[in-house]
Amino acid sequence: MSDQIVTRFAPSPTGFLHIGGARTALFNWLYARGRGGKFLLRIEDTDRARSTDAAIAAIFDGLAWLGLEWDGEPVHQFSRAERHREVAEQLLAAGKAYYCYASPEELTAMREQARAEGRSKLYNGLWRDRDPSYPRPDIKPVIRLKAPLTGETVIEDQVQGRVTWQNENLDDLVLLRSDGTPTYMLAVVVDDRDMGVTHIIRGDDHLTNAARQKQIYEALGWSVPVMAHIPLIHGPDGAKLSKRHGALGVEAYRAMGYLPAAMRNYLVRLGWAHGDQEIFSTEEMIAAFDLAAIGRAPARLDLAKLDSINGHYIRQMADADLIAEIERVLPYLPNGGELAARMTPALRTRLIAAMPGLKERAKTLVELVESARYLYADRPLALDDKAASQMTPEARNLLGRVSRDLAMVDPWSAEAAEAAVRAYAERSGVKLGAVAQPLRAALTGRTTSPGIFDVLAVLGKAESLARIADQAVAPAEPGRSAVR
Repeated sequence: MSDQIVTRFAPSPTGFLHIGGARTALFNWLYARGRGGKFLLRIEDTDRARSTDAAIAAIFDGLAWLGLEWDGEPVHQFSRAERHREVAEQLLAAGKAYYCYASPEELTAMREQARAEGRSKLYNGLWRDRDPSYPRPDIKPVIRLKAPLTGETVIEDQVQGRVTWQNENLDDLVLLRSDGTPTYMLAVVVDDRDMGVTHIIRGDDHLTNAARQKQIYEALGWSVPVMAHIPLIHGPDGAKLSKRHGALGVEAYRAMGYLPAAMRNYLVRLGWAHGDQEIFSTEEMIAAFDLAAIGRAPARLDLAKLDSINGHYIRQMADADLIAEIERVLPYLPNGGELAARMTPALRTRLIAAMPGLKERAKTLVELVESARYLYADRPLALDDKAASQMTPEARNLLGRVSRDLAMVDPWSAEAAEAAVRAYAERSGVKLGAVAQPLRAALTGRTTSPGIFDVLAVLGKAESLARIADQAVAPAEPGRSAVR
């Protein structure tokens, strides 16, 4: 076996790439990348009834969005069935496997008896030592591994520690079904060997499989890869992760407005720690990640923590890069369609100018797009309920008067607009907030926004004055009452 580290991610394409699978892929990717190794992708599509092209596409798309590029072409397990059969027959020829002609009825009776006696070993070895030259013509045989009957099978797991099974409790597992198709256990071992996999990093729900697979490796005289079985992710309540907890596909997190870098940072901390550090650049993750620091207890999904990390990445991202990322994911965001349809070079410039104020409050790209809506909304601006409640007759009159001062500002800037509004407030004997809140409602349609003077600067003089005029009562001329 090569000295180069080779890891693999081997999902079954029976559904989306869920968050647990994404973390497994990330751990494999980090371990390989940090050691100059290879990260391979294998699609375990032997379950033909449940494997779909759409699920395979979702796996590729999810990994690509997360930035977990794999080396070489993906391996499709189903296409290697002939190689798997060849290895099963090799074991048969070497006396390490045998034909089993047990009927379904006999197998059922064996299982029922074993369960009644409290035994975990369900197959009793009925055909293990029989002469295969006397087959049963009415039964198509399976090929079973001639597993050791005594002693122990031991895995020195990099996460779980030393794990031991008594061989007397392990069945002679089926390698090749009666229709000639390989079982998962055989296919995984052969594929990992042929792909040169040196380290198997996967969920601890595969830990029992590890014992069976080690027996196949040893029967073939192959060296066993290093194994690391990582605890599964649980919900916040400690129960097994489910859809109600957020066990969604990676594409759902993209649609919720999370950044790939934030997802990587969040996922790496689900079960792995590096001192008290919470925020990691990709380079820091690659340099620091090791199997020894993975805990044995299940990690708990915490979407509030993900929001916090994502908000950090949004604030740290360069404004132009953030706009580029938003544009990439607009087709997936539930509120992205309107912005995508209206995006022009001028609007992009306006968005970049507004981004420092917008991104301070946003935890997701969905929130960011929503808060930026005022930048591309049609006039007259629709006011939300809170903003509409600000528009009292007094406020409308105030807007009419302050707009007259703002019209005199030249050149237009946040600083110049602020000076004009402050001068108006002081001259009129009102607090700045009493002017700023109606202005905010008129300019953005909301009661919360980036700094109001930044909003004025980003919208520009003409648009700002037009929006104010839509909501204001025109200031009265001397000797006449104010009219709209």
